[in-house]
Amino acid sequence: MPDRIHQFYAVAFEENFSLRQIAPAFPEARITPLELYLPLEADGGLYIFPFGAVVTHDVSAENREPIFKRLGNVLPKLTKQIIREHYSVLEDPAAPIGIFDGMLRVDRLTPARSGVVALTVAQSAAMEYYEHIVDDLLDRTGKLVQRLESHGTVQFRVKPLHRFIGESISTRTEVLSILHLLDKPAATWDDPAMDRIYDDLRDEFDLVDRYAALASKLQSIQDSLVLVLDVARERRLILLEVVVVLLILLEVLLSFAHFA
Repeated sequence: MPDRIHQFYAVAFEENFSLRQIAPAFPEARITPLELYLPLEADGGLYIFPFGAVVTHDVSAENREPIFKRLGNVLPKLTKQIIREHYSVLEDPAAPIGIFDGMLRVDRLTPARSGVVALTVAQSAAMEYYEHIVDDLLDRTGKLVQRLESHGTVQFRVKPLHRFIGESISTRTEVLSILHLLDKPAATWDDPAMDRIYDDLRDEFDLVDRYAALASKLQSIQDSLVLVLDVARERRLILLEVVVVLLILLEVLLSFAHFA
């Protein structure tokens, strides 16, 4: 068998997917709790993962368009903000399994191994999407802290702050829930070579360190927001105390005026 380069193309959407909702658009697909798989063209395929990622294997660009159109028909509100990821795999019967020159090389690319590659590429694309979100939250949090540093206080209106805190908590919960993305797929237990393929790809995409970086940034955001919220509460408490004192003084003045 001659050498062959396989192309994997991943797209990560903002939304998570319900595979049962998507299934009617791909009636010929095989569905499991973890993915929707549809064989395409020669030995290519389509993978749809519930965490909002779609991967095609050896599908040309022009043939990808109808796929995303079918997906858009069943999910009309699907966001246009997406993350794309490409990866190539060299199939060479004489090559040892491993990463060489930034490309995975395998002696043969079975359907099960293709699924492991597709999952890992999808994980990387989804991770990049969350990295963009967390970096934006970190930047906005930095502006709040910068105001606190320069003015010694925060804005009096706390409703926008509360909304931002709610958004941050929601994002943190969603990001932490993707920890299962790093779980090793069950297929790796059936093929020792697949176990190595998955470990090599996870290192190639730096998934573990990227997740650790996300968790660290989220913790930094949480700590900063706790500080900002404490300052906002303290400011409002001081204002409340001032109002109470003024009301007491007003009551005293009115009492003097009454006796006068």
